[in-house]
Amino acid sequence: MKKELKVLLATYCFSTFAFSMLSPIYAIFVEKIGGGILEASYAIAIFTFVSGILVLLISRFEDNVKHQEYFLSFGYLLNAIAFFLYIFVSKPFHLYFIEVLFGIAIAILSPVYDGLYSKNLDKGKYVSEWGDWEAVGYMISSISALSGGYLAAAYGFKTLFLTMAALSFIAFLVSLNLNHSKNIKLAKRKK
Repeated sequence: MKKELKVLLATYCFSTFAFSMLSPIYAIFVEKIGGGILEASYAIAIFTFVSGILVLLISRFEDNVKHQEYFLSFGYLLNAIAFFLYIFVSKPFHLYFIEVLFGIAIAILSPVYDGLYSKNLDKGKYVSEWGDWEAVGYMISSISALSGGYLAAAYGFKTLFLTMAALSFIAFLVSLNLNHSKNIKLAKRKK
């Protein structure tokens, strides 16, 4: 496995760990800030809608950018900022703003991540190296779901959010290694 794929997998581990810590207890957090089932649904709908629309737009732009790895790093940084902002959420409306920010972050980093990962796969190992990505995602998510629940139960949501922000910031820092790699293959569209 190429160094670039290892770096991409490492960033994915930290980012997925952060996101998955909140997933099973998200509705409980929404309830704590005065929301309910509908507010939790609105928040997720906002995130997915913003992500979907912006992925269509941003990915076309990223195809034509020379240093795509900078977009990946910027997306991880936005994730870290959004997780940190969770600390200040006291109403569902605040949460909606953060979900828009997450939508922007994912729209920036997701397509470029997939492109960089695909372009740096070892020849003849496409399935197994994508399998590595899948396996890591599921294993990390299971561990982080439990960790997030325990952390929130023992220390509260603020501690959980700080931990999530720190993990996302680590993903950002690790992704900077790609910015210095001379071997990374960029995912460019053929004209």
